[in-house]
Amino acid sequence: MALVSMRQLLDEAAKGGYGIGAFNVNNMEQIQSIMEAARETKSPVIVQASRGARAYSQDRFLYHLMLAATEIYPEIPTVLHLDHGNSPATCISAIDMGFTSVMMDGSLMEDGKTPSSFEHNVAVTKEVVEYAHARGVTVEAEIGCLGGIEDGHGSGGSGLDHVTDPAQAEDFVKATGCDALAIAIGTSHGAYKFTRKPDGDVLKMDILIEIHKRLPTTHLVMHGSSSVPKELIDIINQYGGKMKTTFGVPVEEIQLGIKNGVRKVNVDTDNRLAITGAIRKVFVETPEKFDPRDYLKPAREAMKKVVAERMVQFGQAGHAGDYTSIPLSEMAEMYKKQLVNA
Repeated sequence: MALVSMRQLLDEAAKGGYGIGAFNVNNMEQIQSIMEAARETKSPVIVQASRGARAYSQDRFLYHLMLAATEIYPEIPTVLHLDHGNSPATCISAIDMGFTSVMMDGSLMEDGKTPSSFEHNVAVTKEVVEYAHARGVTVEAEIGCLGGIEDGHGSGGSGLDHVTDPAQAEDFVKATGCDALAIAIGTSHGAYKFTRKPDGDVLKMDILIEIHKRLPTTHLVMHGSSSVPKELIDIINQYGGKMKTTFGVPVEEIQLGIKNGVRKVNVDTDNRLAITGAIRKVFVETPEKFDPRDYLKPAREAMKKVVAERMVQFGQAGHAGDYTSIPLSEMAEMYKKQLVNA
């Protein structure tokens, strides 16, 4: 199956009432981990790359690795998504490269750190929507700002600094025509999300539920949704790491979100933790090893285990066979008809 539009996956997930994990990648081993997990669980999958990942791996390497993934795993519906595009130019470059979905994060200015105005967010998002939809490509947008910093992107501070206003979210979707909407409900980027298990004071699921009521046909997105399992932190620290106690987003809260319109769930930190713990274990237990394959194989397997577990928990497992690839040209025609009927 060729790379497909994210809109196709999210529409199908909405029909089935499940969520789809979106997993960040920087290299070949991470892509392999995700695709192996998808095959094991028979799941559709969203593979996403940040601007930092695109710079690290170089676009052409990353894109051809994804093409190889569709050849090796032809039964898996796969999306290549740009995570946190900081400008229309960044999003357009990804679309022209062959990404089938992009995120225009106009909630921040182009520096990826300074909160923007509602008007700026609408303007840049609408520009990307027009360019992307003409080519059958999906657009995710963001209203409100996530806390924390990851790959140089984020507003910093806590996840509660810029929680999404439901009424503003409704106006934003109407003004831009975006396919999916990332909302700020208290989550944040990185490992250090919460100092205690989050409750209603720090994780605003009531905001999410209100937004879904206002926008029942808009696909919602949860960013900063790694669960940061204690056992992964413990492995890192057991083998020489010095990570502090921290809490992530409980899986049951993510599942509540899925019941209320969340169709895309971003996971990155959990995979990084799994990889790092596995590599540290090899270095400590077998310090004579020097072949990268000796530590990258267990790292790949550790990440695959986490990804497969999330695929089951989000409900996407078993649904890979539900899809027939819709060419981007047909998606472009769909968007054109929607525009005419609007």
